[in-house]
Amino acid sequence: MTDKPTVSVLGTGIMGAAMARNLARAGLGVRAWNRTREKAEPLTADGIRVTDTPAEAVEGADVVLTMLYDGNTVLDVVREAAPALRPGVVWAQCTTAGTELVADLADFAREHGLVFYDAPVLGTRQPAEAGQLTVLAAGPEEGRETVMPVFDAVGAKTVWTGTDGAAGSASRLKLVANSWVLAATAAAGEVLALSEALGVDPQDFFDLIGGGPLDMGYLRAKAALVLDRKLTPASFAVATAEKDARLIVRAGESHGVRLDVAAATAERFARAAAQGHADEDMVAAYFASFDEKPAG
Repeated sequence: MTDKPTVSVLGTGIMGAAMARNLARAGLGVRAWNRTREKAEPLTADGIRVTDTPAEAVEGADVVLTMLYDGNTVLDVVREAAPALRPGVVWAQCTTAGTELVADLADFAREHGLVFYDAPVLGTRQPAEAGQLTVLAAGPEEGRETVMPVFDAVGAKTVWTGTDGAAGSASRLKLVANSWVLAATAAAGEVLALSEALGVDPQDFFDLIGGGPLDMGYLRAKAALVLDRKLTPASFAVATAEKDARLIVRAGESHGVRLDVAAATAERFARAAAQGHADEDMVAAYFASFDEKPAG
């Protein structure tokens, strides 16, 4: 193998497409597959080979990177790719799959002789496009020399959480981080909705908390998307946020923890999606505060 591995990216949505481009910019050979090929076609302008099937994408690859909707989708796709997967290939599983399916994914890897890395990423569209994601990774020491050029190309840093990908330590940390991100996102929408209902200028609120411990750059950035109605293209979509919120709730339940905020947040995302905001930025959960989409 050369110093720069050949990488197969399975899933080229908001995150996967950006990651594939950064891999190509780093000089790695990249092949990409997406269920809807038309969404992957623009990657050809970056020198990325777009394939018709997952098996075609992984044939001869040194690293397979999965960035799909959820864990069940990942399992379906790697099963399609299985005939072309050779033993010893490194699999960087970057989808937020929760904790329930990590063992199943690791079992698949073991059955096919793959070197498995549980490697969800922290970040949304903008850091993904800039190659500034944080990679949360767990996997064996052997194989890291192959996968690190991939992590370095897509991320600003890699946080190692363990040496056994099957244990799911990286995925557990990702859910903890996402629980905070989603709660803060829902709260940003609610504070704007309450301001509107009470006739309070949101800027008065921002001035009130400005410079103090309650102030957050994230709050201001997300609020601006609502106030300026710049909810597309999404940094992270409402529908995907709902999926992650439900993964968080299930993880809590399976460990005897009741997560009322996460459960309510999932329902807010579901209502916003039903109102037609599924593909908008996740802060569009703001609209779930109203029976109908407000004018404006």
